[in-house]
Amino acid sequence: MTTTTAEPGTVAPVKQKNKSDVQGSGRLAAVLLSPTFLVLALVVGYPIIDALRESMYQRSNGLDANGFVVKGDKFVGLKNYTDILTGDASHAFWNAFYNTTFFTVVGVLIETILGVAMALVMHQAFRGRGFVRASILVPWAIPTAVSALLWRWVFQADGVANAMIGHQVLWTTEGFHAKVAVLIADTWKTAPFVGLLVLAGLQLIPAEVYEAAKVDGAGTWYTFRKITLPLIKPVLLVAVLFRLLDVLRFFDLPFVLIGAHKDSVETLSMLAYDEASNLRYGPAAAYATILFVYVAVVAYAFVKLLGADIIGEARSRKKTAAKRAKKGPRAAREATA
Repeated sequence: MTTTTAEPGTVAPVKQKNKSDVQGSGRLAAVLLSPTFLVLALVVGYPIIDALRESMYQRSNGLDANGFVVKGDKFVGLKNYTDILTGDASHAFWNAFYNTTFFTVVGVLIETILGVAMALVMHQAFRGRGFVRASILVPWAIPTAVSALLWRWVFQADGVANAMIGHQVLWTTEGFHAKVAVLIADTWKTAPFVGLLVLAGLQLIPAEVYEAAKVDGAGTWYTFRKITLPLIKPVLLVAVLFRLLDVLRFFDLPFVLIGAHKDSVETLSMLAYDEASNLRYGPAAAYATILFVYVAVVAYAFVKLLGADIIGEARSRKKTAAKRAKKGPRAAREATA
């Protein structure tokens, strides 16, 4: 058996992958992933396509030329969308669109701030920390409908909320106070979710980092802004993204807490439900399709804007590594010359 040794001053050649091996690996990956793609096509792709098809039909209950009753679905093209955006239903749509956006922006902002604060508290060492961490899970574990019923009791005319503020407020009626009630209930339930994810990120930060910052004389606010926040940014972005996608399809909490047909809290999901419950499946599918596009655009923009720097850094690292690999043999020869 013979072995080949590189002469001094030279670099051993690197074996490159054959093109056929790469293609074979790609085919194997496609075969292994095909069951997953099939399931996704059935449970995700088919409902989306069927909703798009349904949104182009309307229920027909009229009379034909001979005076006979005609029942069934009639193809109307994009009429459902034009009615929603600019027609008679436009007022309800834009009101629901505003409410959905309001709950998303304001609610997620409050939940993120409180969630980070809760994570920082739970991360500290104190007596009863295990009990506090377990109790934080209780609001998040309660089903949303049950949570809404509990808060409906709190916000009754003779409930706890009015007793605490010493003022009579009809929380479950039309008005901005209904939005406040929904935000309070939603924050109470979902802020622990953000807190738990951020806590997991905090536990991954080495203690030596904080010790070095303390030795360098860094204060509490500077340490949080320059060390803690950048290190928990990936986890925090995931938590915020999950909450954005969840609030954009807001339905059960305002529906149970405040009720249906309330302009103050009506969301896009509630509009779609109302149309479907009245057997107007075409407009309901159109509302659902618009909501789907809205969620997809927000998710894409969120990942693209806040994840662009991360992707750019990864690409720049790859380019730098490739340049160093090309310069490697020359640098090695110069070093040994």
